[in-house]
Amino acid sequence: MTENTTGHPTDDGPIPFFSGARSVRRDWARLEARIRRVAASGRFTSGPVTAELEAAIAERTGARHAVAVANGTDALVILLRAAGIGPGDEVIVPAYTFFATASAVLHVGADPVLVDVLPGSYAMDPERAEAAITERTRAIMPVHLFSQMADMEVLKDLADRHGLLLLEDSAEGIDMRAAGTHAGLWGSGGVLSFFPTKTLGSLGDAGMLLTDDDTVAARARRLRCHGQDTDGAYVYHEIGYNSRCDELQAAFLLHRLDRLSEEIERRAELAARYDRLLAPLAPHVTTPWMAPAKSPSNQVYYVYLIECDRRDELAAHLDAHGVGTEAYYPRPLTEQPLLAPLAGSRHPVPVAAAAARRALALPLYPDLTDREADRVAALVHAFYGATS
Repeated sequence: MTENTTGHPTDDGPIPFFSGARSVRRDWARLEARIRRVAASGRFTSGPVTAELEAAIAERTGARHAVAVANGTDALVILLRAAGIGPGDEVIVPAYTFFATASAVLHVGADPVLVDVLPGSYAMDPERAEAAITERTRAIMPVHLFSQMADMEVLKDLADRHGLLLLEDSAEGIDMRAAGTHAGLWGSGGVLSFFPTKTLGSLGDAGMLLTDDDTVAARARRLRCHGQDTDGAYVYHEIGYNSRCDELQAAFLLHRLDRLSEEIERRAELAARYDRLLAPLAPHVTTPWMAPAKSPSNQVYYVYLIECDRRDELAAHLDAHGVGTEAYYPRPLTEQPLLAPLAGSRHPVPVAAAAARRALALPLYPDLTDREADRVAALVHAFYGATS
């Protein structure tokens, strides 16, 4: 890496927050062959390639059922309905998560109850969740964020003691496990998102519902196709959705699945590199750490999230040098205009509010080179060296 006369690292070209272009170019011959097979088959949605993907995901995760749908948000909505959540129900969700976690609850007519999260894991605080239970509570829905699972043994015990459903927004959780159980399979079901930036990402949108419950799976399969009975064409007993997985997306995901283990390993290498390079910046920068949990779990780095002083200024500094970042998430759900009237002041969320002000995700994806990661870290050093 070169430096200019000020001692700051020079720009060697932009580093996007995410890119899979190099992998696509490297693997194009294999990808083209898969695409040609789909095109020649004449089946473009919900066909044999999608069925192959469902079987492969079920085998990898240990799920009894894997139900492919159009995207991760649809998977959440369908999971909630398939589990019986509807109008008048309350579902406890963390206040620090992507908007779809709460909006999916609203889509089925239920009310999301927002509670605070734990430092480190950014996952639902079990004590805050228990304090939020009312006579209308039907389910708790933790979210597995960034690189680790929520404390599922404690949350499962909480759900069991209060007779509640345990659902999981495990959209980021591919290959995450606690006590040997894959994310999404601790209760009635969970979901996977295959949005392009995810650890296992598609060329566009796709999602998956995971469950060991035969009844939930059967209803999910019905709901994803307009509510049509799976054993009788054009027979409908409820309103469903048009949420089919495209065969081309399934083909691409099967290709990515072949490389998933090595790509997860590469993400871990890059995260360790960032850890080492950014450690001297404490206390200005806090690198990711594993939160204690009752059941041991593994880390799978979907996002490398730091907490940092003057987060927005650092993001602007990196952007000025061609480095993409993402603020996960710039405000807790309690401050979202649509949700604020529901949240009120029932449950304070100080940890979520602090994270919303300080959290910043740095580039982390298999195509990122060591040299690029070094340059990102050097720019972070330059910012704090020049401004501290």
